[in-house]
Amino acid sequence: MYTVKKLLLATPRGFCAGVTRAVKAVEDTLEIFGAPIYVKHEIVHNKHVVAELESKGIIIIESLAGVPEGAVVVFSAHGSIPEHYEEARRRHLRLIDATCPLVTKVHLEVGRFLKEGYKIVYIGHRGHIEGLGVLAEAEKESIPLLETVTDVAMLDIGNPEKLVYLTQTTLSIDDTAIVIKALKEKYPQIIAPPLSDICFATTNRQEAVKALAKVSDLVLILGSKNSSNSTRLMETACAEGTEAYLIDDVTEIDPKWLDKKETIGVSAGASAPEKLVQGVIEYFRVQGVIIEDFVAGSETMRFAEPLELMHLKRKE
Repeated sequence: MYTVKKLLLATPRGFCAGVTRAVKAVEDTLEIFGAPIYVKHEIVHNKHVVAELESKGIIIIESLAGVPEGAVVVFSAHGSIPEHYEEARRRHLRLIDATCPLVTKVHLEVGRFLKEGYKIVYIGHRGHIEGLGVLAEAEKESIPLLETVTDVAMLDIGNPEKLVYLTQTTLSIDDTAIVIKALKEKYPQIIAPPLSDICFATTNRQEAVKALAKVSDLVLILGSKNSSNSTRLMETACAEGTEAYLIDDVTEIDPKWLDKKETIGVSAGASAPEKLVQGVIEYFRVQGVIIEDFVAGSETMRFAEPLELMHLKRKE
């Protein structure tokens, strides 16, 4: 017997300002220069977004070595290491930098705090593309990367008078707070960056899902498996004691998950397009399920387009 009666749609959800900016940067670059254009790393971590852009003529690369000299290349929203900018200049590549401004903020903080004599520790996920770019800003100094309180316990940096922590922008707010607490207990002198490095969209979506999970029997998060912020949303729902799954699209819904569930909550990671949510809505609508908005906040943030595109459009 089909038991689902209500679908709750979290707001805010889906594309954040940084993702909107990055995807539009690729589309505008295609319109100006035509295909092919090269994109270093997936522009955002969503397989549907990437596949659609590939169908329009982008080529995903991880190394600039595969880009012909003088070609057009877009750097992804996650940020890049300084050497990649130098290589792009050296090889006369036409660079469009779509790095999220909030990621750029953390890159700049590394340089500023090192210049002021601070020792830096970085809270993030090992191997994530964003963290690799940030850590590479400290060319002559190794910045410890911390994921857990165990990492904090094992941290051996002496007792520097000037110490600051920076973080990846897409972390779990609650998990990061635990690591920060451990850092403050071990190093009472440690300071935070002037503004939190965890981005506003990550924070807003996690708070919305936390509230959504409290009134849902099951939570579905739209997002790709390699999306850090999407994965954190699923974990946020689970932390509330609610069954939750991360799905790329409606085809991944397992009918068994719906057994004996009455209220389904739905949200989407910051790199997941709204059309994926609409696919899930239609899946439940045809079953006679009531669709309701679950508004937990609002967002008005917008970012200016990359400077390179601004200059190109002014010349037209």
